[in-house]
Amino acid sequence: MQVFNVQGMSCGHCVKAITQAVQAKDPAASVSVDLGAKEVGVESALTVDQVIAAISEEGYAVKVA
Repeated sequence: MQVFNVQGMSCGHCVKAITQAVQAKDPAASVSVDLGAKEVGVESALTVDQVIAAISEEGYAVKVA
């Protein structure tokens, strides 16, 4: 599981947007979001850079936690 620190998440829409962005690149990906901690956990065949790119494309500032 890769864990990322994602700034700008505040609601269920954010969770859905991030989940869909990652799963668009890897439909089998498992995504868990902790809004309070501003963390996104991703279990996927994608590389760290690919996950960061997918989340960044949604407009969020993201870095490896």
